[in-house]
Amino acid sequence: MSFSMYSASIPVFRQILGSLLAILDKTEAHIEEKKIDPNALLQFRLFPDMLPFTRQIQIAADFAKGAGARLAGADVPIYEDTEKTIGELKLRIQRTLTFLDSLPRQAIEDSAQRSVTTGSGEKAKQWVGQEYLMHYALPHFTFHATTAYNILRHNGLEIGKKDFIGSWKAE
Repeated sequence: MSFSMYSASIPVFRQILGSLLAILDKTEAHIEEKKIDPNALLQFRLFPDMLPFTRQIQIAADFAKGAGARLAGADVPIYEDTEKTIGELKLRIQRTLTFLDSLPRQAIEDSAQRSVTTGSGEKAKQWVGQEYLMHYALPHFTFHATTAYNILRHNGLEIGKKDFIGSWKAE
């Protein structure tokens, strides 16, 4: 059985980003029900040296779109990090999902041995496509998505592992 770069990337990003959308819907309901200041959650950090919830969502979306683009040999779209509401974070995720859907499947399938560059200048790093996906992009994406989940869970949102895993649909 051969390894599918597409199956290991785009559907995984879609699944977890879709879960984050559903979790953000629950977050909006939680905020309204508990009469919480939305900024209390948006700016919450698990520890002072960690990034706040908003940045966790932004970075998760950035890793998904960046990995998809690099694997497809496309330009990485630039998103301004200006989201200040749950609704704006949901739009960022939806925009990322739309971008991922636009990428040519075959270009991603053909990326296992393609050179991929992250960073620029002195911080530039060269990867082979499969190593980039498995050892850089997916771990970083999952870390930030999980941290966003953990921030909400820590703050009383009634979500569990099934909410984070979401639903998977065969292609």
